[in-house]
Amino acid sequence: MIVWKAILLVYRSINVTYPGSWWRPRRFTHTLSEDELADAVNSFRQFAPLVEELSNGEAGISQDIIYPDRCLDSLTSMGRAGYWPSPDDTRQELDEFAPAGKYDSIFVLWPQTNLKTGRQIHSGGWGLGVRATDWSNGATYATVANARRAIWDVPVVGEVWLHEWLHGVCRYFEERGYTMPHGDADGGGRHGYVQSATTGWTEYYRDLMTGQVSEDGAHLGITAEAWRERLARVE
Repeated sequence: MIVWKAILLVYRSINVTYPGSWWRPRRFTHTLSEDELADAVNSFRQFAPLVEELSNGEAGISQDIIYPDRCLDSLTSMGRAGYWPSPDDTRQELDEFAPAGKYDSIFVLWPQTNLKTGRQIHSGGWGLGVRATDWSNGATYATVANARRAIWDVPVVGEVWLHEWLHGVCRYFEERGYTMPHGDADGGGRHGYVQSATTGWTEYYRDLMTGQVSEDGAHLGITAEAWRERLARVE
């Protein structure tokens, strides 16, 4: 089994000023409650067994969780899609806790929404995942925002972390010559899969993580050979 080393940076608080309408500055401050933190971290912990199950035991996740002392004090513009905590905004923690070569994947939990007032920072979605680059110290990089408990729990606990992680992981294998289905982690619907009320997109993710997604007469995705080649490189 290849063990993918992952770290989660949990930002309890945010205090940012950013351009609003007509470029007038807006300020957003918020601190997550203990319940919000527990819901998010519990979901992250469930991501690891999902990886092992859906890869048929070829891949596993080791997890470290860090709670930075400072609040998140900047965000990066995504244009009309809003803002997100890019590696530029988490640089201090990346360099301190996740220097190049220490982790394969970096995750960030950030306070996007005040669940009591509904006020939030506009962003591109609940989560965002990108491939490994020097920008993220050579690790895949994914961010996930806070959410209500019902959102974390439905339909599969841990699925959001898996989804964003797969964006980076699919790019990793694609860059090494393995063909991924069109859309990688977002490709379920376009390949005929349907989101289940009880199992979410895990049927698709299982096929993606075992190289069984049908596209143009071929089976695509991360095969057992791909996982094992990654293991050989690590060893």
